[in-house]
Amino acid sequence: MRPNRPVTAILCAATLALTAAACGPGDGEAGGDAKPTVAVSLPSTDGIKIPEQLKDKLKEHGIDLEKWKGGEWKNWKREDWLREAGDYINPIIEDLWDPDRMRDAEQPQRPAVDPDAGKDQGVTDPTPAAVPAKQANPPYHQSVPESGKVFFDGPEGSMVCSATVVKDPAHPGKSNMVWTAGHCVHAGKAGGWYRNIAFVPSYNNAGKTAAQLKGAPRDQVAPYGVWWSDWAQTSDQWIATGGPTGGAGAPYDFAVLHVTPEKGGGKSLEETVGSALPVEFNAQPVPKVAGITATGYPAAAPFDGQRAFQCTDKPGRLSLNASDPVMYRIGCTMTGGSSGGGWVAAGADGKPALVSNTSIGPAKAGWLAGPRLGPEAKGIFDAVSRKFK
Repeated sequence: MRPNRPVTAILCAATLALTAAACGPGDGEAGGDAKPTVAVSLPSTDGIKIPEQLKDKLKEHGIDLEKWKGGEWKNWKREDWLREAGDYINPIIEDLWDPDRMRDAEQPQRPAVDPDAGKDQGVTDPTPAAVPAKQANPPYHQSVPESGKVFFDGPEGSMVCSATVVKDPAHPGKSNMVWTAGHCVHAGKAGGWYRNIAFVPSYNNAGKTAAQLKGAPRDQVAPYGVWWSDWAQTSDQWIATGGPTGGAGAPYDFAVLHVTPEKGGGKSLEETVGSALPVEFNAQPVPKVAGITATGYPAAAPFDGQRAFQCTDKPGRLSLNASDPVMYRIGCTMTGGSSGGGWVAAGADGKPALVSNTSIGPAKAGWLAGPRLGPEAKGIFDAVSRKFK
């Protein structure tokens, strides 16, 4: 059986063009052009407090929260890069994600790809024909109200993914949960949790180009505010085996964020944007799915990373390893930056539901693959929901 390591590229983007594929970690100090922090606040009593035992654990890693507030988060020494599931920490740094910094987190790296992806590794359907991505109709708040962008910092600089507001059964109509890809929050087997993770719903709501956004005020770029992730959870499989080209963790490349508004406020994310999608964990077998629509903010040429695009196609199957779940695969020309974006299909009740997220694709954009959401995904989703009951 062929190894999975060089199979395909995860579709996120970073500020620096590197020789390494996709957005995997490096050994150096923090890169990018991060601006000095303006102010820092920990989540209030309305959000999640940092437990004392976690503070102690951070100190074991040589991390002092006060120094973190002053910019120590830029230190990416490997021994200080938290990677265990319970180590996640993401203090709010007010105004860190200003319009320029968000816009600059768009330059994707050139991914690597194995043209034999999926061959002789289980049930894989023929490679789908490329489906040209079409721009979502602005304002996005009306056409794709659940969609947005995730921003985060890694050793190579500021990065970007796509994400979706999803319903929280513990808080009907008042969800603060967001669905994205695992590689948008954690580097996988070679690294740990990314930092300064924040979600911007309806990013660039008017669908302006990068040139038109230069000098734009923050409320134009982030009309519904910046929402910081006070908790994130991804699969054990992604943490253990995920890599810069997807790797063996690709079928488990999903994550759930719980978010809180940077500036505070009484309304939930779902109330603020007016919508959230249910998550379908018992989707029909791939051959019975009539069609899937993927939404994201692709950043590599010919896209500029500022506008939302969509592809709709009947899915096929992609198997990277016969012992792992089969992934969905659709024809789509979206590129880096679209990772984590929601895949929507008819749920069990016939209504739109999130059934997957963009995970991997070839260097020459023509198709995307996303994990089928089963027991592992449901376990993560339920755990985050319970944590904030």
